[in-house]
Amino acid sequence: MRRIDPAAAPPDFDGAFVQSLEDLFKWRRDVRRFKTDSVSPALIDELVAIAALAPSVGNSQPWRFVSVETPARREAVIANFAACNAAALQCYEGERAALYAKLKLAGLQEAPVHLAAFCDHATLAGAGLGRKTMPETLDYSVVAAIHTFWLAARARGLGLGWVSILDPAALAETLGAPPDWKLVAYLCVGLPQEEHQDPELERQQWQPHISEHERLLRV
Repeated sequence: MRRIDPAAAPPDFDGAFVQSLEDLFKWRRDVRRFKTDSVSPALIDELVAIAALAPSVGNSQPWRFVSVETPARREAVIANFAACNAAALQCYEGERAALYAKLKLAGLQEAPVHLAAFCDHATLAGAGLGRKTMPETLDYSVVAAIHTFWLAARARGLGLGWVSILDPAALAETLGAPPDWKLVAYLCVGLPQEEHQDPELERQQWQPHISEHERLLRV
């Protein structure tokens, strides 16, 4: 990744770029079905560097990415997901439960890259600026970095799946995370088996598209 030049003039984001950017947003999908092909560690390092270009409250940069590579740790994460997924299934009944049971909700077995994204709540960076009234913005900053990583990965042909059906405390213990690190996301990364614009949960009739008029309230 090119280093940032403070003296550089802004580029011309012309119409072609704007359209390509919109296409990137449309084709960014939550991937659960991965090829098992390996992904270059150098590419992951590049994507993490790009993720660090995300905005953060007070320039605190609280994201901490952990690459989970040890087979035993991965198996513990998979077991964690299986237990939480079974518990989640019990929250549904009838047809909804039957549909839930059929959904593929994680690519933990196939994805070649596992990344845990934490928020460092003990960071001294930023000196607390912007967090006194809304401390949750520290976590939101990590979400912004994740989304930046996600778009950059998609632009390079990689898919990403955000796994949230996990016990975060147990996962943090599995990974040996410091006590001040809060789990924000567990990410599966790799080459997708298929490409499609529509979200997986729309395709499986779990949740339809929300109409345009429900997204913006004008007051």
